[in-house]
Amino acid sequence: MEALSGTPSTRESVADRLLTASVRTNYDPTVEIDWDAPHRPDAYWLAPHRSSLYGTELWHQLTEAQRIELTKHEVVSAASAGLWFETILMQMLIRHYYDADPTSRHAQYMLTEVADECRHSIMFGRLIEALDCPVYTASTFDHLLGRYLKTTATGPHMYAAILIAEEILDALQREIMADESLQPLIRMVSRIHVVEEARHVRFAREELVRQVEAAGPLTMAYARVTIGRAAYSIANRLVHPRVYAAVGIPPRVGRAAARANPHFRATLRWSAQRVSGYLSDLGLIAGPGRALWSRAGLI
Repeated sequence: MEALSGTPSTRESVADRLLTASVRTNYDPTVEIDWDAPHRPDAYWLAPHRSSLYGTELWHQLTEAQRIELTKHEVVSAASAGLWFETILMQMLIRHYYDADPTSRHAQYMLTEVADECRHSIMFGRLIEALDCPVYTASTFDHLLGRYLKTTATGPHMYAAILIAEEILDALQREIMADESLQPLIRMVSRIHVVEEARHVRFAREELVRQVEAAGPLTMAYARVTIGRAAYSIANRLVHPRVYAAVGIPPRVGRAAARANPHFRATLRWSAQRVSGYLSDLGLIAGPGRALWSRAGLI
């Protein structure tokens, strides 16, 4: 576990630095991105080896145009998952701000992060619109689970859930923004999200340590199970089974092939390795909750 002081002065100094960074590096995607620029017909939206079907018999049966189309829908599925979780995140932060001192830098940074997430949600919505794809919504169960989480989450499992969603997407987007062979639009969206999410990750990581230090054994036991279920939901939301219908593959067939695909399972573990290592060091991946991480293919 990283050694961090939980004193109010340390908490305030971190928040103050993040507020300064937010002023220095801040994007408005409605003006920073050329949403009307034509897409390259020969460029993937996601590196082919990160596609959920890469290396499978289904992948080999697809034409090059179909493979590109599949990665487009997979990117939209991930953006839809990002929208779902950012909506939950904003409500959790506002709920905590409600009880905070509005003159504190810590509280002011929470509002700043909400403002960032508002712009990111607009950006993901514009991305889905620009790609002319459907919104891949959460299942009824996950929708209800999200409603419960945003209403009740507090302490370690709140900040751990934030980190899981942010860091898994961050790993994928860092690779996308650095790959010049991919579509310029998705590279720019990824760049904006990565730059601004780096502050959110720092905030959540430092607050999580403080929450763990203050938690008792019962709180930690509950947190491990809740975090495991959140990780399972987030991993399963990344690639919605309906994306496969876009290239003529029945959703159940595509989902089964993806789940059995060693390449995709390796991608899931790769995307989660930083956050799973961090949460393990904090004692938050253990017991029954660990089985959910394993079932999701994240460890």
